[in-house]
Amino acid sequence: MTADPGRARRRWENLLGLPRRGRPGVGATPADAVLRENKYTLWRYRPGPEGVRFETPVLLVPSLINRHYVLDLQPGRSFAEYLVSRGHEVFILDWGTPGPEDRHLTFDDVCDGYLGRAVRWCAKGAPRGKAHLLGYCLGGTLAAVHAAARPERVASLVALAAPVRFDDTGLLSRWSRVPTVDLGALVEALGNVPWQLMQSAFHMLRPTLSLSKAAQLLDRAWDDEFLDGFLALETWGNDNVSFPGAAFRQYIQHLYREDALVKGTLTLGGRPARLEGIRCPTLAITFEHDTIVPVSSAAALLDHLTVPDRERIHLSGGHVGAVVSRKAAQTLWPRVSAWWAARDRETPEAPPAPPEDPRPVKAPRRKRAPSR
Repeated sequence: MTADPGRARRRWENLLGLPRRGRPGVGATPADAVLRENKYTLWRYRPGPEGVRFETPVLLVPSLINRHYVLDLQPGRSFAEYLVSRGHEVFILDWGTPGPEDRHLTFDDVCDGYLGRAVRWCAKGAPRGKAHLLGYCLGGTLAAVHAAARPERVASLVALAAPVRFDDTGLLSRWSRVPTVDLGALVEALGNVPWQLMQSAFHMLRPTLSLSKAAQLLDRAWDDEFLDGFLALETWGNDNVSFPGAAFRQYIQHLYREDALVKGTLTLGGRPARLEGIRCPTLAITFEHDTIVPVSSAAALLDHLTVPDRERIHLSGGHVGAVVSRKAAQTLWPRVSAWWAARDRETPEAPPAPPEDPRPVKAPRRKRAPSR
């Protein structure tokens, strides 16, 4: 901790004033609801004064079990705000809060139904009739599955720290494959899988994380900018939603236990969802210190594609911090925006050359001038 007396005084003033500080402002970028169904909402961020520069809209797909505003955390720490400022037309899916009546929602209902309708809505006004699709964490898995089964309206796919291969050695994969865990009994007893149960699993990935964050808070509480960001991220981290029961059961069984996505045996709405079916440019983004989605799980996406336009960005940082930090505004966000800008329009194919005529070409006869 710093020995600066001014900082020390400010630190304790801020710490003692935490109860009065109130909830930080999150999800503040202006947006309008353009589609609602059941619990979910599709939001369109209002264009900035500079307007929309690009033809192809962007659809952000957050994790099904986290609030969408992680991608619109705070002014200056908002990926959505940044994209709007760069001239993109930006939509985001807000999954909402499932109620007891949603326990029967299936993986197809979510990934083919809700996500599919959102993609079609975003794409319908675009000149190409397509939208860029960015999925974060589990949202990236959903985006990849959808693009594999229904590629028609997907202009490009960005998988941001998204698990694709599930037979890795990560702890979440190991725990999910424990044969004594009866998924049917779990869902039958609980309906929707409570967010508290899932959050405890994430906490066990880094048992000392709470102590580390407490130490960081004590050390930097004098910094108002840091404190605002810390509280915003903690607000999001403790504002989770439950997993619809039937969808959870299918997700764990087909993806974690059967690894069906990379094995090519997964279906969506009765259609094959093979990664080789993805026909659009694809970008996979991985993080060196990601304890939730191992690098090998996220990077595996590119190993199973056949499209020539595929790329990977690998950065330092963790699963959340590398996406919402101020450093991301100088590293990650500009690269994603530039990647989309380079693919705003499809490159038109050159018309085929006419077949060559094997017969020799005769010079045209010159007309004789009429005799006088």
